[in-house]
Parts: sequence; C-alpha cells; structure tokens
Amino acid sequence: MNTILIRAEDKNEWERRTPLVPDDLKDILQNEKTRAFVETSPKRVFKEEEYAEIGAKICSDMEPGQVILGVKEIPREKILNNRTYLFFSHTIKGQKENMPMLQRLMDSGSTLIDYEKITDNQGRRLVYFGPFAGDAGALDILWLVGEYWQYKGIHTPFAECKQATEYDSVADAKEKLSAIGEQIHAEGLPSFISPLVIGIMGYGNVSKGAQNIFNTLPVQYLQPEELAGLEQNGNTNNKTVYVVVFKEEHMVRRTDGQPFDLQDYYTHPEKYESVFEQYLPYITILVNATYWDKRYPRFVTWEGLRKLYSGGQEPKLCAIADITCDVNGSIECNVKSTDSGMPAYLVEPRTERITDGHKGEGIVLLAVDNLPAELPRDASEFFSNQLKPFVPSLIRADFSKPLEHSGLDEALQKAVIVYNGRLTEDFAYIKQYLEPIK
Repeated sequence: MNTILIRAEDKNEWERRTPLVPDDLKDILQNEKTRAFVETSPKRVFKEEEYAEIGAKICSDMEPGQVILGVKEIPREKILNNRTYLFFSHTIKGQKENMPMLQRLMDSGSTLIDYEKITDNQGRRLVYFGPFAGDAGALDILWLVGEYWQYKGIHTPFAECKQATEYDSVADAKEKLSAIGEQIHAEGLPSFISPLVIGIMGYGNVSKGAQNIFNTLPVQYLQPEELAGLEQNGNTNNKTVYVVVFKEEHMVRRTDGQPFDLQDYYTHPEKYESVFEQYLPYITILVNATYWDKRYPRFVTWEGLRKLYSGGQEPKLCAIADITCDVNGSIECNVKSTDSGMPAYLVEPRTERITDGHKGEGIVLLAVDNLPAELPRDASEFFSNQLKPFVPSLIRADFSKPLEHSGLDEALQKAVIVYNGRLTEDFAYIKQYLEPIK
C-alpha cells in the first residue's frame, strides 16, 4: 500500500486550492489501509486541523509521501526521487518553461500523472476545474469593466461588482450579482454602452461556467448571424444584456471553399482560416473559452484590432477575458499571463503597447492563468469529488511492475507522462523539447 501526501502549493500567493478536501480524504482512509499526510500550508483554503481531525498526519515536507498529490507545477529542486506525482504539469505541448522540471522528474526515476490527460474512452476529461475558470473569469471581467467605465465617467451597476476572490463562493457571487441584474432590469444601462453584447468563444465546461454567471443578469441569447443587424433593427433595449456563444463553425472556414466539417477541422486545422474578426465591431466584452494550440488559426490578431480601431470613433469592444490564456495564442494581444494581484492590462492596438492595470485607454485584457484559484473552496470540492474514485488505485498500485501490470486504473495509465523515469509511448514526442536543455 502506498502512502499519499497532499503537497503545499507554492506557485504563487493566490493558489489556495487542494486536490483532496478533508471529507473525501476521510472516506478514502475509512476504506483503504494506508496513511495520509498533508504538508503544512498557511494559505490552503482547508485548514490543517480539518485534515488532522479525519486522521491525516501534518508534515513539514513531501518526504513521507509515496504518491504526492498537488495542483500546480512543482519546483524542480523540491522533486524527490522515486515518487509518483499527480498535478497539472503543463508539459504536453512541450512548454519550454516546464521542460527543466520534466527532466528532473525523469532523472529522479519518478512517475508523473497529469490530471489533464485522465480521460474516458471518448477522450473526455474526468478530472478538471473547468467550470470554475469560467465562473471566475466572468466575475472578474464584469468587475474590471465596471471600474474601467467608472474611470471614464460612465456610471453603471457593474461598478458594484467585485473580483472573484472577494466572494465566499459561486452561490454568494450569484446572489450579489442578481441584485445588480435587478437594477439593470429596472433602470437600464447608459446609452453609451448599449446594447451591451458579451461574446463567448466556445461551449464547453469553461464556457458553461461563464454563462452560469452571466445568466444571473437579464440576458437574451442571440445567434452570431444576428449580431450585425442588432442595432439596426431597433429592437434592442438597455435593460438587456445580449450574449452570443460562438462555435467552431462560426469562427473558421475552409480555405478551399468546401463546407465546414468539425472533425476535419480537428484533424486538419491547416485547411482552415479564421473568420471571427468579422464579429468584433458588435461585441462589448469578449470571453475566450476555447481550446487552442499552434496548429489552429488565431481568432483575434493585432492586425484585426488595428482595423477595428481605424474608424473615426472608439470601437465597441472594450474588454477581453482570455480564460484559456495561451500567451501569443488564439488572442494574439495576450502577450503575458497575469495573476490575481494584477489580473489585467490595457492593450493599445495601434501601437501594440500594453500597460499594467485596467483604468485608462485601450482594451482591458484579463489574462490570469489559474482562475479557478480565485474560487478555492468551490473549485477544490468539485475537483476532489472527481479525483476521489481514482485514489484507491493509486494507493494499491505496484509501481515496480511494468505500467500495464501495475494495477493502476486504465484512465490513470493513459495519463502517465513519465513512468519510473522514462517517457511513456504516448508522450515520447516530448523528447524533442527536452533535448535543448541537456
């Protein structure tokens, strides 16, 4: 039987999540003959006393753990030899900044299981924080634009919004946002920002989380093709927030003129080009909740933003919440990620300059790369509930045997990037990114 350990998160001061909450760990310990350790942390959202009460031992480092559970990346100097680690490693795209950590994991003879790759037979993720990234991103962008407009002398009910970190829970946030929605419904929004249109790129878990927040306002959903005529038809009103959800078929087209095919797009993205920027003139707040890697076309480019700003008047678009947060990715003007202490910067499309903060001229860009951490209790409970069924397999597994005979759950086996110091077959391609650091 392997011991398990919950490590102290140390990526930044804002990371307060935990992969297993006390109630779930209690159930595991009641059914498995093992010991659990919790590394001491002054900022974890669940207190050490709560873990001690259910039988876990509090420790000062990771030494007692054979299976070490975390959330974010582990500093390479803290990686112990011959352990099994579970966390979001951010290595499967060959991310340069995490290659030294991955090399250290291999040199240590350890095993790395990445939550992102724990999937079912259809490739659907089974352990994730998705909805809470959307929840936090939506809350933050409403707070940011509220203060942005207030700075410009435009008084809106959104000035009462707060950053996600300031709410006790999603339920607390929605209750307070509902009151703001009632004010909008009763008094309307200033004509300068009406009709207020929120565009959401993507329709998965992150998008659903964002919609969960926006739906507390008096919203009306539109189809993308309705946007261009929205203001011309005269049927808009300032007591409604308009929301548009964009799917792949709205954002790209085949370069050869053939009809769009979703599976073909996933398989051969090089055949497609973005057509998304046609919608930018009609959107007030853009939320990016799509998966993206460099094989796919960009959706918002510097060139497209310059074109938007080339007219005689200030564009409608004033804020982008890049929840996906791929730096220099699908949203080209996302040139750096941020944290919850300074979550946004202003983008000036004409000069491609950025300025930290969100009160000034330009487009407010939210680029926090770990948004679920802003709702640590809700996010941890959700995540822990998903992870809990896999923990007995980790406790019972024999990592001295070949992976296929280790007894590890099948879904976990698929998520093993490194096994006892070696890249597994599915992730052997990462070797090309490791070689330059040797």
